[in-house]
Amino acid sequence: MTSRILIKDIHTLYGASRNNPHFLKAKDMDYTETLRDAWLLVDNDQILDYGSRENMPVNADVEYSAQGGCVMPAWCDSHTHIVFAAGREGEFVDRIRGKSYEEIAAAGGGILNSAARLREMPEDQLYESALRRLHEVMQTGTGAIEIKSGYGLTLESELKMLRVIQRLKSASGVMIKSTFLGAHAIPAEYKNDREGYLRLLIEEMIPAVAAEKLADYCDVFCDKGFFTPEETDKILEAGWKYGLKPKIHANELAVSGGVQAGIRNHAISVDHLECTTQEEIDALKNASTIPTVLPSVSFFLRIPYAPARQMIDQGLGVAIASDFNPGSSPSGNIPLLMSIACNNMRLTPTEAFNAVTINGACAMELQEHAGSITPGKKANLTVTKPGITLEKMVYYFGSGHIKDVFIRGQRL
Repeated sequence: MTSRILIKDIHTLYGASRNNPHFLKAKDMDYTETLRDAWLLVDNDQILDYGSRENMPVNADVEYSAQGGCVMPAWCDSHTHIVFAAGREGEFVDRIRGKSYEEIAAAGGGILNSAARLREMPEDQLYESALRRLHEVMQTGTGAIEIKSGYGLTLESELKMLRVIQRLKSASGVMIKSTFLGAHAIPAEYKNDREGYLRLLIEEMIPAVAAEKLADYCDVFCDKGFFTPEETDKILEAGWKYGLKPKIHANELAVSGGVQAGIRNHAISVDHLECTTQEEIDALKNASTIPTVLPSVSFFLRIPYAPARQMIDQGLGVAIASDFNPGSSPSGNIPLLMSIACNNMRLTPTEAFNAVTINGACAMELQEHAGSITPGKKANLTVTKPGITLEKMVYYFGSGHIKDVFIRGQRL
């Protein structure tokens, strides 16, 4: 088995850092270390070293030419729902014809539609469909990903989803974090018994998930029409009791109090933030909770974008994630997502790059292993086609700019 691979003929190495970078904020988001005319040495599944052409090593087992392309750390997508039974193309057409996301959900569509289909799908079939989606995003450069449950909404179906995530982790080689999102919506059978579903979440689901060690995080959709801040507090407190750290869906549909609930419960991140005021920004300035924005949701649902530009200008850092899911963001294509963020949120290409690499890694607590070209980190790498720089990759949106992807030192 090959042990050392020398990647040579690199036009530019992006995200190179001898020291493990931390979460980037404010003006630091608009800087990344680069090295022109570079090489990179991989030892088994780890980055060993890098440098410029004049001191290139000669002791590699295999040489791989980037042919004048650029090498970047693989993307770190910190918010996805790629385990689902079927798409929701019909609802897409309904929205084109004028129905709102909330109207579709109130009529039994949306999350409840996905839950009904998922409950019927056998676990093996669910796994195969999710594995295809995972391979799809890997081919566009994703090397670390968070995957949520939340389309089961029963104990049996939520555990089924989380088992599928565990199987994906074993099969793919990608770094995967798993999140329990039983609090995604109130299921139809509990429409008139919210307290009953809260008891199910707190007294049965969370203990069962923890007992089987199926999740790293506990998430709640804290927003208008879903879960209140008070309910969110109760659910996340139960999660903490069983070692599940909080993540939050917050402020997608309204100024909901979700950001403050996330901060109050020491959430790793608060995600969405399309409806964010100065009050939420000020609260985040004094917290360790990471703001994570999801530009493709705004693009697909035609709703306002999270104020990422305002956040960065006021001293915050942001992560960007795809929210790949069947209802509001049916894409996990990070290069396209970066183009949307630059064009519609006014981020620079470098800010978008940092948001989907080191800051995305921090939003999954994977910064020791992913998110930068640093010796000792996993050799999860994206290689662009010849002549494609970071700026060109973002500018020529929608094109296939990725030549090769390495996961743990192995080319896909």
